[in-house]
Amino acid sequence: MEKNKDAQTIKIPKKEVRKACWRFIFFSHCAQNFERMMGLAFTHMMVPILKFLYKDPEEYKQGLKRHMQFFNTEPNLGTLIPGIVIALEEQKANGKPVSNDLIVSTKNALMGPFAGLGDSILIGTYMPILLSIALGLSEGGSPIGAIFYIATWLGSMVLMRYWLFMKGYNLGLSAAKNVLQEGLTSKVTQGLNVVGLITIGGVSANFVKVPVSFTYNSGEMAISLQSIFDKIMPKVLPLILVLTVYYLIDKKGWSVNKVILSLLAFVSVMVVIGIM
Repeated sequence: MEKNKDAQTIKIPKKEVRKACWRFIFFSHCAQNFERMMGLAFTHMMVPILKFLYKDPEEYKQGLKRHMQFFNTEPNLGTLIPGIVIALEEQKANGKPVSNDLIVSTKNALMGPFAGLGDSILIGTYMPILLSIALGLSEGGSPIGAIFYIATWLGSMVLMRYWLFMKGYNLGLSAAKNVLQEGLTSKVTQGLNVVGLITIGGVSANFVKVPVSFTYNSGEMAISLQSIFDKIMPKVLPLILVLTVYYLIDKKGWSVNKVILSLLAFVSVMVVIGIM
């Protein structure tokens, strides 16, 4: 407990905040279940904080019960939320007008927006970019691609989680406002989408192969169907294939397994009749 010159103020030591941070970083999905989802992991993260703030056993028990409720969000970008909640608990322990309902409602109000934002930016855009780069590095069976992906994803996520957690604690509710402001969110999302499209386009051009072996023979003249397509536009068949797969998955709602089986059947027929 630290003191300032004006009044006695409870201030959580940085050591305890970091302990809570690492607990959430590495155990955000421990004991996950359909009743509370990440609620138990959130409570586990709050244990050192609540023990420091509430010396009275009853207040400590109430704090544990307060955080045992349902909680579910994207675990990377959503790491900002526990930092904010710790700041609110600290204010409550200092006698500020922070009610139990405010703490619970703050968690409930933020977990949805951060889940959507994290899934779209990190899982839907950032992860495919890294996987696309890793595929290129894995050409020829090289393990470098897998090592690159694991190191880059884990390293960047751990650093981001730590930074967001501390920002949430230091800024409180204003941290959520800064992250969720429409202008910043849309710019980040748009930028990542552009990078993702460029990366996936490059990977598709280099690694998606649609070889056509059919050749038309007339006397001494032989015309390769592949050369005709190449004259129209190099890599036009891989482009058509990628756009077709995108259309089937995104517009028609086909599952990935259905697309793979359909491609396998189509290619088998083309090979049998001598087109591919």
